[in-house]
Amino acid sequence: MLQTPEQRISSLNLALPKISKRAGNLLGFKVDRGLAYISGQLPLEDGVVKYTGRVGDAVSQKTAYEAAKLAALNVISQLSVATEGKLSRVLELVKVSGFVACTPEFTNIPAVVNGASDLFVEVFGERGAHARFAIGVAALPRDVPVEVEVIARLQE
Repeated sequence: MLQTPEQRISSLNLALPKISKRAGNLLGFKVDRGLAYISGQLPLEDGVVKYTGRVGDAVSQKTAYEAAKLAALNVISQLSVATEGKLSRVLELVKVSGFVACTPEFTNIPAVVNGASDLFVEVFGERGAHARFAIGVAALPRDVPVEVEVIARLQE
């Protein structure tokens, strides 16, 4: 029998982080015509920044990969709220956008964002496969190394 996304999260020994307060006049997600637009999520653990610094400087590629996984877990928390706690309503992840704060010399940006992509496929199976971009930037909010945003198609 296929596992639900919630069962997969549990089998990975993960728990969905608590959603932190909004940082201004924006929403954590917006649902429009069956698509959930998840705002950029940071590597927060129950609202507290877990990773800081730039990749290629204070942050290793391996640590940044873990930060991307945590940011993705926050995306899944937002999706859980958007689906009223029924992650099985996520039909597919359409697009993932990954931003990596890094030094100009660090160019293995896609390998960092793979942390998010890998977790999405582990949790959602084939529904987690997605189109994606991964870009390097000079800085991200709260000095985090990774930010991830998602567009997902939901069952109505």
